Amino acid sequence: MKIIPLREGLFWASKTKEFTLVDSALVGEPGALKMAICPFLIQLPDDLVLVDAGLGFERNGKPILISLLQDAGYEPEQITKVLLSHLHKDHTDGLGFLEDGHFETYFPKAKLFLQQREMDYALSQPENPSFNLRTIKALQQLSNVHYMNADQGKIGNYITFEVTGGHSPFHQVFWFRNDDQIAFYGGDNLPQESYLKYHIAYKTDYDGKKAMALRQKWEQQAREENWKILLYHDLEKPIVEL
Repeated sequence: MKIIPLREGLFWASKTKEFTLVDSALVGEPGALKMAICPFLIQLPDDLVLVDAGLGFERNGKPILISLLQDAGYEPEQITKVLLSHLHKDHTDGLGFLEDGHFETYFPKAKLFLQQREMDYALSQPENPSFNLRTIKALQQLSNVHYMNADQGKIGNYITFEVTGGHSPFHQVFWFRNDDQIAFYGGDNLPQESYLKYHIAYKTDYDGKKAMALRQKWEQQAREENWKILLYHDLEKPIVEL
């Protein structure tokens, strides 16, 4: 198993969920949070998997995520699966772009896995700035979307998932097991290493107490089973081992 962090950059996230690259705005507005955006590319024996898709920001007229993929030696057409932990804009807007009212995905040969209940919830939240409803509605046009309804199960031979809630009502997490390695992706339930150091129920979560309890359980399992933990928003470390 090969794991490649695709670090889109450091961003200021405002209270209204507007994102700005740190290198273009050194000081965030009052209340803004500084965070990394880091999807992951995971090469398995039978799949090339993208885990969450970033914001879709461009540099020099080209999506940063696509440039990072190509710098790592891959083309977006090689991606066979895209896994979405949830549908907040900083995890989905890098999937593609709208052109003449039609959504063009950067990953046309990949099967896109998302929770049906998360989709239903997002569509019921037109005033929630965490969601880009244009992107979410556009996903419904795609023929390669696989809507998941189970609370847990397997995706292929090496991936398992579980719907945990916490950060969003139907947030899901993933484990990747191969070559005696276990990699864990907790999405925004476990986005930074500091979330393991400080046991806090964050108000930014849909159910902060549940997310906190999950982190404590995962930390114990990670130590016992030597997990690699993939951190989507950490400012310094995309991967940690406990």
